[in-house]
Amino acid sequence: MRLRYNYRMYPDADQRAALANAFGCARVVFNDALRARQDAREQGLPYICDGDLSKRVITQAKATPERAWLGEVSAVLLQQTLADLNAAYRNFFSSLSGKRKGRKVAPPRFRSRHDTRQAIRFTKNARFAVTESGHLRLPKIGDVPVRWSRSLPSEPSSVTVIKDSAGRYFASFAVETSDEPLPETDCEVGIDLGLTHFAVVSDGEKVDNPRILRRAAKKLRRAQKALSRKEKGTCSGAARRSSNPPGVARAADRNLRPSGRSGSQSALLNCATAMPSRAAPTSATRPSSTPTGTCQPNHSTPGLSTAFTCGGMSRWAKTACRMGSTA
Repeated sequence: MRLRYNYRMYPDADQRAALANAFGCARVVFNDALRARQDAREQGLPYICDGDLSKRVITQAKATPERAWLGEVSAVLLQQTLADLNAAYRNFFSSLSGKRKGRKVAPPRFRSRHDTRQAIRFTKNARFAVTESGHLRLPKIGDVPVRWSRSLPSEPSSVTVIKDSAGRYFASFAVETSDEPLPETDCEVGIDLGLTHFAVVSDGEKVDNPRILRRAAKKLRRAQKALSRKEKGTCSGAARRSSNPPGVARAADRNLRPSGRSGSQSALLNCATAMPSRAAPTSATRPSSTPTGTCQPNHSTPGLSTAFTCGGMSRWAKTACRMGSTA
């Protein structure tokens, strides 16, 4: 079973410049390849195969003065960019022929430096590594500090470096894990969600409501008020505007509230650190349907060692228990 583990990265100024160069090179290769196939289609020429396309936009392009700077970045990320384009074309053709079910897939579009998300991918051929000091070593970029919120279950097969619209950097590792059931346990617990308290456990334990979203919204409101007082075109206004998007991103990250539910109720879907002995952190996504019945820990969830009995609990509490045992 393949899973993804995301971690926050903190590159320095030189590493940010190198990453920006890598994002730009990947974008240029993607656009050149897409333009070559579009031109071939307009001229009535055969579809350019993957091998010929790689020769034209990478190997031969590096020998020209206009694209010589492509050699400043790892060749692996350029090849992975072409792999993304080829996958986009395959999905498009499969959607046209009806082989791909679901919503129709649009043809590939050109990438822009103004896109809200920039990403590059390194595979094992790039020889990326996690150092003993906890840094992520990337070819032609350097050792980038990473905030490890949890350990990787196995050696990663690839890593994707992502930059979001708020200027934050993330490392997304693809790892292979085994689907082994957890040992059974006789311990059972019931959880009731509330507003005054985050959760009330059947053994009498009460977890306070952290009100994370409220604090983030208050901080964002102060930042926006300070921005409104700045004069447009001044250095202070530009600095304030540059610091405002991360506040927006942090507030958006914490806005996990489904429609009609309080923030504390939806936060239990995260199985947060309020009860570390009973649940491990999972992704906060609202399921399409709510399971019922008794939740047993028969799925691979690292750190989860307690069974949840959901009988007599509310719908959202049952969903939280099931997500904790099946994540």
